Amino acid sequence: MNKIAFIFPGQASQYVGMAGDIYDEFDQVKELFEKASNILEYDLADVCFNGPEEKLTRTAYTQPAVFAHSCAMNSMLREYGFAPQAAAGHSLGEYSALVCAGAMSFESAMRAIAIRSKAMQQDCNDNPGTMAAVLGLDLERIEAVLKGISGIVVPANLNSPGQVVIAGETAAVNDACERLKEAGAKRAMPIPVGGAYHSPLMNNSSKIVARYINEELAISDFDCPVYSNVSACSISDPAEYKSLLSRQISSPVLWYPIVENMYRDGVRSFVEIGPGKVLQGLVKKTLKDGDAEIIGVDTLEQFDNFLKEKMVSA
Repeated sequence: MNKIAFIFPGQASQYVGMAGDIYDEFDQVKELFEKASNILEYDLADVCFNGPEEKLTRTAYTQPAVFAHSCAMNSMLREYGFAPQAAAGHSLGEYSALVCAGAMSFESAMRAIAIRSKAMQQDCNDNPGTMAAVLGLDLERIEAVLKGISGIVVPANLNSPGQVVIAGETAAVNDACERLKEAGAKRAMPIPVGGAYHSPLMNNSSKIVARYINEELAISDFDCPVYSNVSACSISDPAEYKSLLSRQISSPVLWYPIVENMYRDGVRSFVEIGPGKVLQGLVKKTLKDGDAEIIGVDTLEQFDNFLKEKMVSA
């Protein structure tokens, strides 16, 4: 049987106005945002719907916003009987995937994200850095070039076979971009982010979050397996997943290996749940010659279209 996977976006997928249409339409979405605001001690709905963009793009606000949007849309799909056979999320999105799989409550995950986002924001402030997208070079060649760079710069996101994101100190990332272009990269360009995520510049937040996960965060039985950012493998054991999740911030996001493993395991429908369409593009680039269905459910219109299509096909 061909399986369906729900995949959940991370930071950089946010936009002002996100989730506004579903908030107006569904009481359960209002209730979810109220729960989030009570935990965060600020009005998350106002930040999502009104921004301003400069505020929404700050890590401390972006992460709760993207997570809440994804979980709201997932809850709507669940109400209509749509549940995946597998789930995964990109960085922050891994928490959305765990909620989707029933391994974590929304409230528990939001508390973890509140701590995660504040700690990572502090690292951004204390250890300024940046990230850059590298196109057209394989990981082995990129790693060889990075070894010759003075300063901190490492592979951070393995997004697709032809796209690796590097992260680290700004000068080191800029130097690496020039060296990588000389080595044959089609493009190597800094991207506008708040910090050097999934690099050693996040070591302090990684320790804070790991301590919280290991001592406070409850992970229960899984309704479906979730593919780990750290291992790219399908995991359904709570203890094993907690160990992997505690290492997530300081480890690279193995996104395209996750997609390849999902396809190998029988997933043929990939549904991106939440804001934007970044993951849809990465799945298409990873499974160029595959027969996978790749769609997104972000807005109320897309939700309605998904229901119509799936109910007709059923």
